[in-house]
Amino acid sequence: MKTIEHKTLSLADQVFEKLETDILSGQYQRGEVLTELELCEALGVSRTPVREALRRLQQEHIIEDAGKGIRVLGITAEDLEDIMEMRLRLEGFAAARAAQRITEEQLKELSDTLDLQEFYLTKHDSGHIKQMDSQFHDLVYKFSGSMMIYDTLSPLHKKVQRYRQKSVENNSRAEKSVHEHREIYDAIAAHDPEKAADAILRHTQNAKNHIAKG
Repeated sequence: MKTIEHKTLSLADQVFEKLETDILSGQYQRGEVLTELELCEALGVSRTPVREALRRLQQEHIIEDAGKGIRVLGITAEDLEDIMEMRLRLEGFAAARAAQRITEEQLKELSDTLDLQEFYLTKHDSGHIKQMDSQFHDLVYKFSGSMMIYDTLSPLHKKVQRYRQKSVENNSRAEKSVHEHREIYDAIAAHDPEKAADAILRHTQNAKNHIAKG
């Protein structure tokens, strides 16, 4: 089965990912107005890649035109609710497909990512825990073997990174999350679509509940 390939990022792609991450992580606050010139100076690039990145961010509805600049929108509470509900409907499908299609080589990559997340948990390293959390989910989507699944779920998971950071900073939730990842992995490794779907849906619902409490 053909796997999903990832191309080398262009400068515009790199600028887009940098700005998207900074906005979604809360570095730029909702309502803050930024200009192309400020961003060019901060990133050390010309206006062309910045302008392209801003166009794409506007299409993602996380910024808007403010006349003499762009206004940061970020992710609202309503957006968050919608994102989590969408994930609850789609994550199970992705995990079930991964359980059916994953190869031994891909299982090793997923296992290595989970091992690293467990290692960083013992070190209470929230930054790397979140990084491995993102990578684990990204790999599940990728190993579903469907570009449609990947292109739908990967951006949704990325958009809640600010809230996921708060979760991994909570030691109790971080431990539970890693344990839930282990259950997802075990079901996928057993090539059991139903158990994989159930495990990832429980994990997503627990994440949604924890975010709501916060």
